[in-house]
Amino acid sequence: MKNKGCLIGTVIFLVGLTAALVFYFYKQNTTDPVKYESVKPEIRDVLKKAVATGSIKPRREINIKPQVSGVVEKLYVEEGAMVTKGQKLAKIKLIPSEVNINSAQSNVELARIRMKESERELDRQRNLNAKNLDVDQAKVAYDIALREEERNRQLLEEGVISEINYNQFKLDFELRKSQYENSKITAQNTVSQFATELDIRRQELEAAISNLQLLREGATKNSKQVSNIIVSTVNGMVLDIPVEEGSSVIERNTFNEGTSVATIADMSNLIFEGKVDEADVGKLDRGMPLVVTVGAVVDTTFAAMLEFISPKGVEEEGTVKFEIKAAITEIPDDVFLRAGYSANADVILQRKDQVVSIQERDIIYSGDTTFVEIKKGDQEYEKLEIKVGISDGLYTEVVSGIDTTSAIKKRTDPNANEVEDDDNG
Repeated sequence: MKNKGCLIGTVIFLVGLTAALVFYFYKQNTTDPVKYESVKPEIRDVLKKAVATGSIKPRREINIKPQVSGVVEKLYVEEGAMVTKGQKLAKIKLIPSEVNINSAQSNVELARIRMKESERELDRQRNLNAKNLDVDQAKVAYDIALREEERNRQLLEEGVISEINYNQFKLDFELRKSQYENSKITAQNTVSQFATELDIRRQELEAAISNLQLLREGATKNSKQVSNIIVSTVNGMVLDIPVEEGSSVIERNTFNEGTSVATIADMSNLIFEGKVDEADVGKLDRGMPLVVTVGAVVDTTFAAMLEFISPKGVEEEGTVKFEIKAAITEIPDDVFLRAGYSANADVILQRKDQVVSIQERDIIYSGDTTFVEIKKGDQEYEKLEIKVGISDGLYTEVVSGIDTTSAIKKRTDPNANEVEDDDNG
């Protein structure tokens, strides 16, 4: 009985399996065949372009830095404000070092001592000049030489001495005369030199006093500009103020770049700065037009002109990129572009206007040859060779082989939903 039950179960299983297979093959044979849709070529513009990714930047962006170190006491502007050259931006409260103060005080005392020494020396020279000691001595020698020359000239005329002897006395007279004239000039020049030296020492003292006052107060009596007041050096918009009131700042000097108090830029002169792939950089030239698209500004494009192509590439994520810069030439009046906006730029490499074109998906590639399938009848297509031109990635220019009256097979996934054949494309 047990074996009989197993046999009956096996028979029932085989009958069920046979029925399922018959039903499956029946459904396969009754499934409608896939129908293909046909489309016709279009007349349209085809652009071949390279895409650069980057951002919008001001052409000129200036970092304003203080001339003195200290603490930001007051900020006069906010980010986004328009400023002019010379306008106040911030005030710095000086916190001078005791070492610097002591050094400046020492310089003042040293300059004062030097100036007093120069005053005493000038007075001494003026007294010597007033007494004319050097000049009087030279004048006595000159008078003696003059009398000797006159006496010997008379002896020469009387024939007592020779002309050679007379010339010696005449030469001595000329020498004493020159020494006398030089002594008068030298005496006056000596006084002038010491007067000039005194002026120099006086200026050194004034400079030392001004430096000490600058360290203590941030300004001097005679200065036209207060050094602890930071002003704008250009006209433009305040893009960033990286400090707050109470922040410490460092002055700009030879050994330190200093702390930036504000960043100012001319927002009426913007550029696109981005990078292109090495495969496209060889096709670029200065002066090429660009179409810039900003993600934050929808439904608006901006015309630009390529100005710079970097001679050196930089490797990023396994590919080499080259930096480019382009001047944005057209900005609508109702649009405000902010610095740092991310943007894409299409560089127009080639352009064909109003040409026969088909979608890239409908083209069959076989080596260097391209084909399409032309409709010959109901669901009947024939492969035809065509010649293509430039492509923008979606549409390709057709140079020869078909025209706008041709119906070509729309290439779709064979597993896609069935579509109704459209003889009109």
